Amino acid sequence: MIISASYKTDIPAFYGEWFMNRLRAGYCNMVNPYGRQVYRVSLERPDVDAFVFWTKNIGPFLPHLPEIGRRGYPFMVQHTINGYPRSLEFSVVRADRSVAHMKRLAADYGPRVAVWRYDPVVISSETPPDFHRRNFAALAGALEGSTDEVVISFAHMYKKTKRNLDAAARSAGFTWSDPDDEVKRELAAEFAQVAHAHGMQLTVCSQAAYLVPGAAPARCVDAARLSDIAGRLIPAAVQGNRPDCGCYQSRDIGHYDTCPHGCVYCYAVQERDLAQQRFHQHDPAGEFLFTPEGAADAAPADKSNQLRFQFDVDGD
Repeated sequence: MIISASYKTDIPAFYGEWFMNRLRAGYCNMVNPYGRQVYRVSLERPDVDAFVFWTKNIGPFLPHLPEIGRRGYPFMVQHTINGYPRSLEFSVVRADRSVAHMKRLAADYGPRVAVWRYDPVVISSETPPDFHRRNFAALAGALEGSTDEVVISFAHMYKKTKRNLDAAARSAGFTWSDPDDEVKRELAAEFAQVAHAHGMQLTVCSQAAYLVPGAAPARCVDAARLSDIAGRLIPAAVQGNRPDCGCYQSRDIGHYDTCPHGCVYCYAVQERDLAQQRFHQHDPAGEFLFTPEGAADAAPADKSNQLRFQFDVDGD
């Protein structure tokens, strides 16, 4: 099984110590955010084909990567670098530092390990289309040679996304919009040309409407890339998480509402205060990334990845 760590939260930036403790223990517990079931997920080497790490700041996790490699786990990193203003990304590391981290990843492990995400594309008075044209080109130039793929998507305007963007706009004094498809396709086409000029394939995550010439569907959990990295076949079937998703089958071990980055467009955080509270309550020695109420004494006793019990959780 490919383990995703994690599109629900930024494990490398904030929960690296917990991850390494669970890797050494050989398992972790996770919560299904919809059915509230608790699962025990084996992290033993025979049960894990590879890891996909998702992050906006790989820096704190870089010291752990050599041990992960020594233990025989192939891995790749989906690294978001947007370079947005603080009004949109409250506490994300500066783009120049993230670029340096990506270059280090490529130098140490090869350019196939790191995938750049310019994701999501948010259109606002602080980040209008011309901002994205300049910003994307500058970042692509800085990352040339460090990756061969850049993933984009345009912000999904879920109810909670609109609520959080509206609140941030009132507080910081900006406006945002969800432009029509033609504006998005035009931007995607320009991104594709810039990416190609810098040795990158532009891929589009779960938004087939923006597959312009020069772009391809993204497979963010990519068994083919992982097979190249591992030097052997990583067996997996395509099993997308939502419409137009091209990801291969994986098991995610994160937990929603635990990332304190403060990105106002984030679909994985309903309330920033709740995410910060959970981050401060986090126990690096615990079996859960965040232990739901009532779960501490009822966790499954084996590593079979099977359903064990259900309970109620507030806030997910």
